[in-house]
Amino acid sequence: MTLFDRLPRPPAGTRNATVDEDALYDVFTTWVGEQGITLYPAQDEAFLEVLTGSNVILSTPTGSGKSLVATAAHATALARGERTYYTAPIKALVSEKFFALCEVFGPENVGMLTGDAAVNKDAPVICCTAEILANQALREGASADVGQVVMDEFHFYAESDRGWAWQVPLLELPQAQFLLMSATLGDVSFFRDDLTRRTGRSTAVVSSMERPVPLSYQWAETPLHETLEELLTTHQAPVYVVHFTQAAALERAQALTSVNVATREQRDRIAELIGGFRFGPGFGKTLSRLIRHGIGVHHAGMLPKYRRLVETLAQAGLLKVICGTDTLGVGINVPIRTVVLTGLTKYDGHRQRVLKAREFHQIAGRAGRAGYDTAGTVVVQAPDHIVENARLVAKAGDDPKKLRRVQRKKAPEGQVTWSRATFDRLVEAEPEPLVSRMRVTHSMLLNVLTRDDDAFSALRHLLRDNHEEGRNQVRLVRRAVAHYRSLLAAGLVVQTDDAHGRRCRLIDDLQADFALNQPLSTYALATFDTLDAEAPTYALDVVSVVEATLEDPRQVLMAQQFKARGEAVAEMKSDGIEYDERMELLDDVSWPKPLQELLDATYAIYARTHPWITETPVSPKSVVRDMYEQAMTFPEYVAAYGLSRSEGLVLRYLSDAYRALRQTVPDSVRTDELDDLVAWLGAVVRQTDSSLLDEWEALSDPTVVPVPPDALEPPAPPKLTSNPRALRVLVRNAMFRRVELAARLSTDALHELEELDGPGWSEALAAYFAEHGSIRTGPDARGPALFLVETGPEAWQVQQIVDDPAGNHDWRVTATVDLAASDEAGELVLRDVALVQL
Repeated sequence: MTLFDRLPRPPAGTRNATVDEDALYDVFTTWVGEQGITLYPAQDEAFLEVLTGSNVILSTPTGSGKSLVATAAHATALARGERTYYTAPIKALVSEKFFALCEVFGPENVGMLTGDAAVNKDAPVICCTAEILANQALREGASADVGQVVMDEFHFYAESDRGWAWQVPLLELPQAQFLLMSATLGDVSFFRDDLTRRTGRSTAVVSSMERPVPLSYQWAETPLHETLEELLTTHQAPVYVVHFTQAAALERAQALTSVNVATREQRDRIAELIGGFRFGPGFGKTLSRLIRHGIGVHHAGMLPKYRRLVETLAQAGLLKVICGTDTLGVGINVPIRTVVLTGLTKYDGHRQRVLKAREFHQIAGRAGRAGYDTAGTVVVQAPDHIVENARLVAKAGDDPKKLRRVQRKKAPEGQVTWSRATFDRLVEAEPEPLVSRMRVTHSMLLNVLTRDDDAFSALRHLLRDNHEEGRNQVRLVRRAVAHYRSLLAAGLVVQTDDAHGRRCRLIDDLQADFALNQPLSTYALATFDTLDAEAPTYALDVVSVVEATLEDPRQVLMAQQFKARGEAVAEMKSDGIEYDERMELLDDVSWPKPLQELLDATYAIYARTHPWITETPVSPKSVVRDMYEQAMTFPEYVAAYGLSRSEGLVLRYLSDAYRALRQTVPDSVRTDELDDLVAWLGAVVRQTDSSLLDEWEALSDPTVVPVPPDALEPPAPPKLTSNPRALRVLVRNAMFRRVELAARLSTDALHELEELDGPGWSEALAAYFAEHGSIRTGPDARGPALFLVETGPEAWQVQQIVDDPAGNHDWRVTATVDLAASDEAGELVLRDVALVQL
């Protein structure tokens, strides 16, 4: 029997029912006792406040049972017949909570929203990301069917990019009861008073500094490898080693392979568990080797499936050391006994600075988990110069003369560093006050404009009664007016005066999932009209416009620039250009920027009437286009630019581009070729790691079961044959990839793809070039006219005609696509590949 079955519940359809508080308290505490748990005083106090209908701000340390208070709040809402929402900052935490609540309340009563799609979306308990609830609040306001909101990790309210999503529900859902939770809130008197004013409920602040698992703090003046070896030998694992760059995390993990981190039995258990896991080339091989040693790596540059694997093995207690960045500091329930911070400074995107108190305590709070440990340890490494000074002092011993002769090293000049005093201050410091990060975007306006009542009134309330200071509120209003005018100019909004009192509304013929999720999305809409729809590169030009509005993937662009400059240097050397002139010319060599002249010109014109966009410069770049034009697979692209440590970043960019192409490009701009390209891009993302699109698309099917958080690997992507259009483009690209390599005489790369039956690639190409001087690879060469396919139930016979200078078209690459083998492998399987002359 689930907890849901025990709850006193009102008749079906009843909302805000009166609850026998004593009876509900007894039901919940009895159920808790059956789990072998006794409520801590802070938990009990928070539950009682929720029972009486108050808002609650819960500020207790990590591991103090905030999740149990959330469960009590959900039970209270269900007993009243109200719909209750749980929100978290990341999808992994939402998924973890979804499965946990399914066990407590039954799967039929719990739903999950992690994107534009849903699982059991009409359930009375909904788990979702903060942005999902914020967007619903913008669309529906006080009329939303939201009786209660539990906001986990509420300190994200102060995040510069995402903080708006934690503020909007507080502004737009006055009918709801709120439970705000975090281990690092600081002074919350503002939120207490503001919530009471908006909701008409009293607001209780429940706080406690007592940790169920006490923490001890240590300052280490030994080299990092000695610190870690001591922690391992004194049985203080699992250890999470926090670095502030991804490269440093991987280097430390690789260095640890020389230490016996895991026992033979543990390594055998790991090998057994990951036996069927599909590691990709590049970083996948590196991670496989590290994991088999009992060492994990965890950072944002990894593919989601690899991060999930590390988290799952850590939860099973099989990884003794995890080297990573602070990405593991958000909510995921991974048992870690000891946290080692390799430093107390980080680069925040603008400058190198000392950690804030909130950041320090969020990371430190991961040490010591209730139910796993009786104590947790936080170790902070001293800077290298202090470690070296400690070694020199120890070497001098107790001899006063030797001690006086010690030449103590100083911190590197110009480098932000830390000291024992910095460490002591952070340990004792309270988290900084949460600062409002309200913003207004096109996407927010579109959500508000879908309301059935007057959007202007709703916007006035949203922008003039938020948590910003008056001057910032004026700035937000001006920005909203500018955004509204751009929507009018783009033809997406029409002015009206209907029976609902609306003065404007969205046009009727937008595609169902239309969205403007980038600051320059309306600029892109205006720029599409300047493209030549008859040009052979039209589809790719649309892609370039969209890419220019996306956030720059810096690692990818730097890798492209490095490669371009290397090729430029080689060419200049062959031309006999002197060193100094080469260095000067290299300043003009950058990553590829298709349509740069057009984009710069249209941006300048657009900015004259939309001056707000100057805060977001247009950024021409070619990642999707580059990958498509070179007909590369994801592993080939990563390998070509040396991006194995940034696979996750590359995939997120491709996923963002896919969504933007799907949602921002209107139907009037689309062509069959563009739709083919978008289908190809979606297939690339799914083949690499389908989890980035599963929530967005596949979960719209109510029969799809979400992936449990303890699953070692996400389910395989849909069979390639399930989407014939995407499969056709994948095959066309694979065939043209061979033409591309043949044109460059890259026989080694061709042999890596496959060996030809009969004469090898070298011999076949020698025969071709004996007749023709080159192979064309322009738009016409890769066009559909030169690709032939004969479909069948078990195999496709395909031909890629080679575009020779004479236009004879008498040479072609032929192959057989093995459909069953492709579905099983999750990637194309080509057989009988040949370069032949007709």
